[in-house]
Parts: sequence; structure tokens; C-alpha cells
Amino acid sequence: MLDKVVIANRGEIALRILRACREMGIKTVAVHSVADRNLKHVLLADESVCIGPASSVDSYLNIPVLIAAAEVTDAVAIHPGYGFLSENADFAEQVEKSGYVFIGPRAESIRIMGDKVAAIRAMKEAGVPCVPGSDGPLGDDPETNLRLARDIGYPIIIKAAAGGGGRGMRVVHSEAHLRAAVSLTRTEAQAAFGDGTVYMEKFLERPRHVEFQVLADGEGNAIHLGERDCSMQRRHQKVVEEAPAPGISLEQRKVMGERCAEACRKITYRGAGTFEFLYQDGEFYFIEMNTRVQVEHPVTELVTGVDIVKEQLKIAAGEGLTYTQDDIRWTGHAVECRINAEDPKNFLPSPGTITQYHAPGGPGIRVDTHIYNGYTVPPYYDSMIAKLIAHGEDRASALARMRGALSEIVIDGIKTNIALHQDICSDAAFAAGGTDIHYLEKKLGL
Repeated sequence: MLDKVVIANRGEIALRILRACREMGIKTVAVHSVADRNLKHVLLADESVCIGPASSVDSYLNIPVLIAAAEVTDAVAIHPGYGFLSENADFAEQVEKSGYVFIGPRAESIRIMGDKVAAIRAMKEAGVPCVPGSDGPLGDDPETNLRLARDIGYPIIIKAAAGGGGRGMRVVHSEAHLRAAVSLTRTEAQAAFGDGTVYMEKFLERPRHVEFQVLADGEGNAIHLGERDCSMQRRHQKVVEEAPAPGISLEQRKVMGERCAEACRKITYRGAGTFEFLYQDGEFYFIEMNTRVQVEHPVTELVTGVDIVKEQLKIAAGEGLTYTQDDIRWTGHAVECRINAEDPKNFLPSPGTITQYHAPGGPGIRVDTHIYNGYTVPPYYDSMIAKLIAHGEDRASALARMRGALSEIVIDGIKTNIALHQDICSDAAFAAGGTDIHYLEKKLGL
């Protein structure tokens, strides 16, 4: 087993990793910016190292400094969490070249899946269904691009090959706007990602976002932990997630889950990963693979009983998979609400000091958070400050428990989106299940 791990992240995921390490008897090193010296996991870790000023570029995104933190503390591995450098192939490569264990996929897997065009190609070869599209990057000939769009059928969407997080995409409804859309998306992609490569796909007008969690040992063994529904989104950012996905049959889960596991076997994938799909009219269409632990992993943990972070650590240590596919059972239903420090009306970040915090409780309630009374939410990072998760024997009981938990939680001193979650969880269409990815924005008038 790994002796000491550097947690190269912050906030609730850093605390989540620390807790898993503690249970397994692994020592922890918390790295932190100047602004994060009072984070909960920093106070609890065996050791801590300040890695720079508040700016992420100078701290959490500074590869040499992170590797140096492992060196000066005699750590043997680095866990990237999610966000920041978690899907940076160069980081994974440099960590392992420096003699440390990267708790995640190999660099080549991250590179393949980080390039959406290469990822789609790999998934098609593995038999995973994909959205009809250009089957490669778009060239510079407008006429060729027009013919592609006609063959696919409008509306289409132009996407950046290196994109992510909802950035680098533009929907086109007619030929008149295609040339400008390709040019603009290329320019934006180059500016945002340093890569102007774009591709074309059919734009599905009312899809759901359904994703499959996988675990693989890098030696050709892989399993899936079922699916999650993450369709409740605002500006391509997930707001509420749940497992299992409403309306997905056991047979669909078995077929698609096995296809995802088989894709992992073909590319000898290592660690935790998520295959994201658009789901419409009973069909799945692959859109991307996230090569890291997901924000929403707790809902899968609650319905399967599998500790995904512990599995990451075991796989990285060379212990392989704890489970076979036959070991995996799904029990009940789980829902997660992302609690953000933001203005509920305009969604602008709301940093500041938390004057009072009270966590909800009761059967089936889990809270993943790093906040506490007196903690100051800094203005420099993502606004998510907590994840509230409810588990019940079925979807109705999980939602009932979530509504109760949302009425109990208290976070004073800053603005939060708790009221938005109360509205969503009381919404009749959401309660019925199966709302598409555009539902929330229409509800909010965005």
C-alpha cells in the first residue's frame, strides 16, 4: 500500500481524499495556497506545504512546485482529485517520470480522452455508440463543411476538440450561420485551450445527460458501477445529480455498462473514470470520458456501497480491483445537490466569512464539505462549498429526505443556492423524473 500521498487539490474533494487515506492507514500531505492555509484538510493532514500565492496558476496549477512538495515530504504518490491538473496528461507524465505514483490514468489515456476527436474515434473502435458527426476535425474548406452539415442534418453543434466544462461549443441551426460559427469556435478554442481544432456533431434538442462510472486496473480488467443522471444543468454545469438514472432499464444498464468496461479493457485504462452520454429516444450517444473521480461520485457510492476513492488508491498501489462485476449490486436511490457560494438571482460568486454553519442529519443524509463556522470562502476558486447527498429505498424517499435536509441546512454570512435546490426538489417535472438538459435553464428563463 502507498505510504504517503500528496493531495494536490483543495476544498471538499481534498478532505474526501484525506478521509479515505486515513481509513487505509496512509499518511497525507496537504498542499495549499496562501489563501487556503485554514482549509479543513490542511488542519487535519499529517503534513502541509504552502505551494504559492492565491492564484491557481502560481499554486494548484504549478507542476514543478507540486512535485517538489512530494519530494520534500518523502511522499510516494500524488492524488489530483478533480479539476485543476486532474486531467492534465503532462502532469501525470511528469509525476511518474519523477518517480512518484500518479493516482489516476496513464498519461496516454488522458491524452486520448482529452482530445474529443481522438476519444470519439477510440470509442467507435470499442463499439460505444457516438453522436453522428464529422468523424474527425473540420478542415478549412467551407463547402466540405457545408456538405457534412447537410449529411448530418441541422441543427448541428461545433465543438472544440480540447474543450470541456461547457466551453468551446456553438449550435448552428442553418447553413447561413455555419461558416461564421466554425470560425468563431476555432478562435475561441485557440484562446481558451491553445488548440483551435474543432469538429461537428448532430445537436440533440432534448437529450438527458446520463453517465457510467467505471473502475479499471490498467491490466485489462474493468467493471462498471452503473449510471448517473446529471441532466439538471445550468450553462452546461451540473447542479443536481442522481443514481440510478430514472427510466433506464436493467438491460440498458447491463449493455451500456459492459460496453464502457470493454472500452477500458481495450485501451488498458487505469483508475476511476466516467463515460458521459447524451440519451434521447432510448438511445445513448457518447460525448466524452472524464479520466478522474467525478464531483458526483457519492451518489454511486451510496447505491453500490463501493468507496471509489479507496479503489483509486488500491489500483494505484498495484492491488488491482477489489470487486468483480458480479459483486456489484444497486440498492435504493441517491440524489446530490451542489451547494455553491453564489447569489441565487444572478449566480455571481459570493465569497466571505461563514458566520453560522449547521449540517443537516438523519437517515440516509451525507454532507461532503470543507466549511465550518468562521471559515472564509475565498474569491479565487470554484464557488462550490458543499455537496448534500440523500439516499433512500427509492427515488421518492431520496427526494423526500433531500427536501428535509435542505430545510435543515444553515449557511449564514454568505449567499448560497440552497433556495434553488429547494425549488428544483419541489418541482413536479423533476419529481416525475426524466427532465432533459435544457429544463433548468428554461425554468430559470435563461
